Amino acid sequence: MNHLLPLALKSAWNRRYTLSLTLIAIALSVTLLLGIERLRQDARAGFAQAISGTDLVVGARSSPVQLMLYAVFRLGEATQNLGWDSVQALAAHPAVAWTIPLSLGDSHRGYPVLGTTPAYFKHFRHGDKQALRLAQGKPFAGLFETVLGAEAAQRLGYRLGDRITLAHGLGDSGLTEHGDKPFTVVGILARTGTPVDRTVHIGLEAMEAIHLDWQGGAPLRGLTIPPELVRKFDLTPKAVTAVLVGLKTRTGVFAMQRYLSNYRGEPLMAVLPGVALSQLWDMLTVAEHALLAISALVVAVSFAGLVAVVLAGLGERRRELAILRANGARPRDLFTLLALEGSAITLAGAVTGALLLTALTAALGPWVEAHYGLALRTALPSPEELQLLAWVVGVGTLASLLPGYRAYRLSLADGLTPRV
Repeated sequence: MNHLLPLALKSAWNRRYTLSLTLIAIALSVTLLLGIERLRQDARAGFAQAISGTDLVVGARSSPVQLMLYAVFRLGEATQNLGWDSVQALAAHPAVAWTIPLSLGDSHRGYPVLGTTPAYFKHFRHGDKQALRLAQGKPFAGLFETVLGAEAAQRLGYRLGDRITLAHGLGDSGLTEHGDKPFTVVGILARTGTPVDRTVHIGLEAMEAIHLDWQGGAPLRGLTIPPELVRKFDLTPKAVTAVLVGLKTRTGVFAMQRYLSNYRGEPLMAVLPGVALSQLWDMLTVAEHALLAISALVVAVSFAGLVAVVLAGLGERRRELAILRANGARPRDLFTLLALEGSAITLAGAVTGALLLTALTAALGPWVEAHYGLALRTALPSPEELQLLAWVVGVGTLASLLPGYRAYRLSLADGLTPRV
């Protein structure tokens, strides 16, 4: 075995141009396979870290997954809001420690606007129960003040003191703006790797103020209320999109969930964030498996190419193999030689693919996070990725046995007198 490995490497080097193409194909397929696995893991981790320390997410009765998507991840729209009276009743419940009302529906240059209260900066947690931290400035206190998420501030180039106007509705074009009521940037949050980074935060009263002269999703004709006069009106919210709830003791979470399910004021729903996220991933399991299956097929095609290249090269190497036999090489030595060549190419392709994935993650990671809010790890392969690499090398080694068996079957006479 020790004397065959250098021989296999030298033989592969002599055919380096042909085998290099096969190695590149294997490396690219491994990059795709590991990339999908890493994307799946990082997406799950990112979703799981978007919210922590919150016992219940409360909203109008709908789908638990839908409630989580628009309340936490700012995806989609709420079909119905819950009334402010219900929010106050929930906050006054003896089992409730704190509440964070959330009001969504407006945007600024494609970034969602979130109306909330100062409790958001005090009680909201992400990741491993990490609190929000301001990189610059302070939380909003005045009516027309706003705090930007890190990504929104960076991408749009805003600094403290800049003035911005909000738009009615979600999207980045074709929306009517609240141009008569601009906001001043008073704070920029530190990066969290969650939807908070892509959010523009204002107060609930400010959300009401910019809609005083609106009705039915459109501005009232002939009526404009200047910013300096809005405080003469009642700015108490009439409804919010959802409420984040923290309980005094987590043991009462199911009792509170039943209480809200039977709430008589209006139909409400309370979901446990972890349970709703599990349901979300159960829905995406089929898509995950489909992507992994496609990647596995790409790897299989690469191995088929490897086998085809080595088998095609046997016709040109029959005399080489015959000379080895004439110099005392046994049939099993030829078998081992060809198997070692294929295994070496597979191993080199797997290592190259893993290194290529690391390089691509380091290069494209910031862009992916900026555009899609997904933080990709630039680290050593995870145990799941190492298991996939082991499978790739194992399958590649098995695929290399076919050319080795073919070489084993070649006889000395057949090698010295090849067919024409």
